[in-house]
Amino acid sequence: MFGNIKRYWLFWFTVLLFVINIFLFYFDWQNSHKGFTFAMLNVGQGDALFVESPTGTQILIDSGPSKKILNQLSRVMPPFDRKLDAFIITNPDQDHIAGFLDVLKIYKVDEVFESGALTDSKIYQNLKNELDTKNIPDILAKKGMRLNIGGGAFIDILFPDRDVSSWPTNDGSIVAKLSYGDISFMLTGDASTKTENIILKEDSTEQLKSTILKVGHHGSRTSSSLEFVSTISPTYALISDGAENKYGHPHQDTLDTLSLFNAKVFRTDLLGSIIMKINNGNAKFSFQK
Repeated sequence: MFGNIKRYWLFWFTVLLFVINIFLFYFDWQNSHKGFTFAMLNVGQGDALFVESPTGTQILIDSGPSKKILNQLSRVMPPFDRKLDAFIITNPDQDHIAGFLDVLKIYKVDEVFESGALTDSKIYQNLKNELDTKNIPDILAKKGMRLNIGGGAFIDILFPDRDVSSWPTNDGSIVAKLSYGDISFMLTGDASTKTENIILKEDSTEQLKSTILKVGHHGSRTSSSLEFVSTISPTYALISDGAENKYGHPHQDTLDTLSLFNAKVFRTDLLGSIIMKINNGNAKFSFQK
């Protein structure tokens, strides 16, 4: 009898220790991730960026193709966290939005921002239907909007500045500048040189200069003009592309342009996910295969 009681209490004591360890791991994870996080997630031939402000606001900018984003998110978000404050859809192409449908099955999302560029693809229609079903506000991003994501981090929308519903999806991409302290990120989606030229005409060099350039359209030669890269003057250039992709991204023309301005290039096909953390003013890159 006493042996059964001893085994009973030993079992529950073991369970209690297990639960305590989980919570200790969770709180340790939270404490180690205070500060600002920017991650270009390795989703293959597509785009997916994760941003977390010092106050814990979490934003997913694009989501890559389907069936890849959830594993990547689990590496940069707390293990029990199932909420994202916002989606930003830079353009409605499959390699930017398909993963959102996977995310919506597991994560609660407060709101969505779109460029207004349209496509008749089934994936896009399914995503719009899912947003309607879940009553998630769908907001049109416009130049001049500033998203205060907390802790001194801001996202400023630079484009679209007009109705892009009839434009090619790449031309209509959202372009935004993410800023935190002295570090800034130029986020270009798939914006083409046409879009870059509009931005160059409307914004000053001071407004556009950024520490990090998220290279447009996976490093395609249709983006990243000499004038645009020169104006951005990035220290680092980040390219999201799939290994041995059929498009040949990044194109050598683009790599040559980035080299001309001494930008250090990081690519997801070579390094995996590219993560920058900023704590107490100190910025550090890490990579996850």
